[in-house]
Amino acid sequence: MKAFFVQIKCDLGRAYDVAGALADAEIASEIYSTAGNYDLLAKFYVDDEEDIGHFVNEKVQILPGIKDTFTVVTFRAF
Repeated sequence: MKAFFVQIKCDLGRAYDVAGALADAEIASEIYSTAGNYDLLAKFYVDDEEDIGHFVNEKVQILPGIKDTFTVVTFRAF
């Protein structure tokens, strides 16, 4: 399994809706509200063979209320 994070910018007033949709979809292992340029930070895990770009495009960015995303790929845990 490989882990990665997605910062999510939501349409105005939609952060709680997006967080709820992520939780309902059961695709994120953790979801946080953040301050700054993005509204949410979500942690995901995919199988080693699964393409992160396709996962984000097909399962995350399709959720209503998402305006923009920024994906952070991780490669080593300490």
